[in-house]
This record gives sequence, C-alpha cells and structure tokens, in this order.
Amino acid sequence: MSIIAQYGDIFIILACAFGFFMAWGVGANDVANAMGTSVGSKAITIKQAIIIAVIFEFLGAWLAGGEVTNTIRKGIIDPTLLADDPQLLVYGMLASLLAAATWLLIASMRGWPVSTTHSIVGAIVGFAMAGLGMQAVGWGKVGQIAASWVVSPLMSGSIAFMLFKSVQHLIFENRDPFAAAKRYVPMYVFLVGFIVAMVTLTKGLKHVGLDLGFGESLLYAVLLGIAVMLLGGLLERRVGAEKRKGDAFGFDGVERVFGVLMLFTACAMAFAHGSNDVANAVGPLAAVIGVIYSDGVIGGDSLIPWWVLVLGGGGIVVGLVTYGHKVIATVGTGITELTPSRGFAATLAAATTVVLASGTGLPISTTHTLVGAVLGVGLARGMAALNLRVIGTIVMSWLITLPAGAILAIMFFFMFKGMFG
Repeated sequence: MSIIAQYGDIFIILACAFGFFMAWGVGANDVANAMGTSVGSKAITIKQAIIIAVIFEFLGAWLAGGEVTNTIRKGIIDPTLLADDPQLLVYGMLASLLAAATWLLIASMRGWPVSTTHSIVGAIVGFAMAGLGMQAVGWGKVGQIAASWVVSPLMSGSIAFMLFKSVQHLIFENRDPFAAAKRYVPMYVFLVGFIVAMVTLTKGLKHVGLDLGFGESLLYAVLLGIAVMLLGGLLERRVGAEKRKGDAFGFDGVERVFGVLMLFTACAMAFAHGSNDVANAVGPLAAVIGVIYSDGVIGGDSLIPWWVLVLGGGGIVVGLVTYGHKVIATVGTGITELTPSRGFAATLAAATTVVLASGTGLPISTTHTLVGAVLGVGLARGMAALNLRVIGTIVMSWLITLPAGAILAIMFFFMFKGMFG
C-alpha cells in the first residue's frame, strides 16, 4: 500500500491546517499593506478598512484567484521528476506552507511589510533544491517571477507618479480646485471600476463557469465602470465646499472629495490583492489535494475545488481582523505623509499593476507593488518627502525573506520525510 493511500486523509487535514495558517499570515501582513494607504491618509478608519477587506479580499480570492494558483502549483517545480515519488511533492508542499506561514508570523509581529509571494516561492525553491536537486527547479519561471519583483514596483511607481501629476495639474493647479475635483474625480472612479472589471472578466471567471470573449468582457467592463462612476457621483454630491481656517486654497474640500474616491480604490486594492495573493496559500494546498485525489498521479490538470479558495479567503480575513493593525501603521504613515489624493494615486497604481499581473498568471508581490507606488507619489513631491530610514528597514526585510523561507522549508521537509518516510 502506497504512503499516499495510507496517509491520504492525514495529508489533506495537515494541508488544510497549514493552508489556513498561511492565509492567516497573508491577511495579517499583506492585506494590511493593501489597506495601509487608505487608513494612513485618513480616508477611512481601521474598522471600515477591515469591513472592506473582508468582503472584497474574499470576492477577489474566490472569483479571480484561479489563474495565479496554477503558476504557484505547477510553474516553479518540474512535476515529471516527482512521478516515481509523489509523496515527496506532498512533503514539500506541506513544508513550504508551514515555512512561509512561520516567517509571516515573525514579520507581522515586528510590523515588517514583507512579501508573502517571496515567502512561498522561496520556500518551494528551497524544498525542491534540498529534496530533488537543482535541476528540479524551473529556473526560467523563477527568473520570470524574480524579474517581476523589480518590474512591479517600477511599474506601479511610474503609474502612481503620472496619476498624481495628473491630479496636481487638472485639480490642484486649477483656479477653483474644488470645482475641478467635482468635474474630474468621476473619471478616476470610472477608471477604477473599468480596470478591475476588465481583468476579472477576461481572466478570472473560468472556474465559476463564465468564459467570456474579449469583446463581451470589454462591454461589461465599460458598463460596470459607468455604474461605479454614477455611484461615486452620488456620494460626491454630499461633500460640501466649506473652507476651514488655515486652508487658503480650498484644498480641504478637494481632499474630502478624494476621500470618497479612496473608498473605491480601497475596494479595488482589496479585490486585486485577494485575486493575486490567495494563490500563495492555496496553490500548494491545491497541489497536495490533486496528488491525493488522483492517487499519486502528478501533473493531472485538476480543477481547484471551490472550497479551497473559500478556505484561503477565510484565512486571509481572520488574519487581517486579528493582527493586521501593526503593518497598516508602517505602510500608512511610515514611508511618506499621505493625504487622500496621494493615497488614491498610490492605491490605484498598485491595484492596476496587481490585477494585470493576476491576469497574466504572474505571482508578483503586492507589498513591493504598493511600496513602489507610495514611493512614486512621494517622489512626485521631491526626495525630502520620503522617510529613507523606514524605506531601508523595509528593503532589508525583503532581502531576508527569500532565504528565510527556503531555510525553514528545508528543515520542515526533512521533518515530514522522517515522520512519514
């Protein structure tokens, strides 16, 4: 009797427990990144941030989380090398989940915004090198993912820089900034709705039975964008133009209009984050379930069971509610001073980058993307606006993450091999 047949139920229970622990870590560390700009710019309170994240992270994970899960599950290791020893894949994926989750727990306790994607990719590469040898790692795919860690902050930083410059030019340099804000903000709201809808429709909904063509997706995305824009217009009407003392230019009213917009970008960022980063928790879990359900056959194209994405989404929510506040403080107030207009540019830029990456199946780091976007907004105001000490600590924690994930995974891999082997 094979090890997989003998211990199949135990493996599935362990995989679900570790998958939930990993999703908890994603919620505690990464969702806090996604919500940090909204809370830091005082557009929404921590309580509102948690409610938004609970709903939209879960929807993102469930509706659009399937594409990236495939990369985490199949892209990093060559599965054919495991055909004779399928239990090694099970040990490795269990070790990877436990290693990445442990590192995220440590980082969240210290308030470091580290990358959950780095953690899990580092862990999988570590187990593959230790258990199977260097040739087992798909270095081409790992190189692609590593390149995205440089490309994503550059891309989101550039988009944030241009967005914030457009806001400055169209609104803040206008003769009547408040009237200009009322006029142009609906366009930005449309952009938020359109981008998120477009990528979700083109790439994300196959596993819930909706496979739309490009033209159909474009039409629905435009309609959804318009619907979101109309909703934004209704909320925007409530904002009055009264000036406060010391506000000579009337910028206070403008920032309150952007506060309305931040509600939409916070939802977009939570959705984008759920769609990309649920894969870090459920990709290895899906791999374990696939091997056990197929009785040791590796590489069979199994659909991810719906409850796996639900488990991942649930874990993310629990992590945010129980432990998310520490990292929110670092991202929201540590890097540069954020107002709603700056926070909007950073969040929309990050959400756009993450959603595009989810669509192409690249597991990029939301953390890097968002920190890059916040830096882009800071740079639009000049170097003096940035807190270089905090940025140094963040970069340092990023550099440690990959080796930490790999070393922990190697230890846990040999532990599981010893227990069941």
